[in-house]
Amino acid sequence: MKLQPDKSDVQTLTAHGPGWVAVNNERIETSVVVGSRGERFAWNCGRFDELSAEHFAQLAELGAELIIFGSGTRIRFPQAAWLQPLMAKRTGVETMDTGAACRTYNILAGEGRHVVAALLIERPRGGQ
Repeated sequence: MKLQPDKSDVQTLTAHGPGWVAVNNERIETSVVVGSRGERFAWNCGRFDELSAEHFAQLAELGAELIIFGSGTRIRFPQAAWLQPLMAKRTGVETMDTGAACRTYNILAGEGRHVVAALLIERPRGGQ
């Protein structure tokens, strides 16, 4: 699905599809963290069952007001214990499928909020 954001100076999630997202029109096929203040780095997990507390502790260090967790093609919630570092820093966390996370990130980033999208990108079955 191609997304059409308003003109913005922040990184924008410009499209997404099975097994990929695009950040400022650059196609990315691995899990990624993208932030409205320029944060962008690979998130070392390729499947939901590879996630751990360390993945979310890494997000807590970013100082965002909100983390949007895109859990892949369907909504799946992280273990509550994994969110403790975020709660300790009073950082909000919202979980949704990756497509919804892309759209929500664009809206909040466009409003000037310090938001981070942690997007789980899973390879489609069959490796395509």
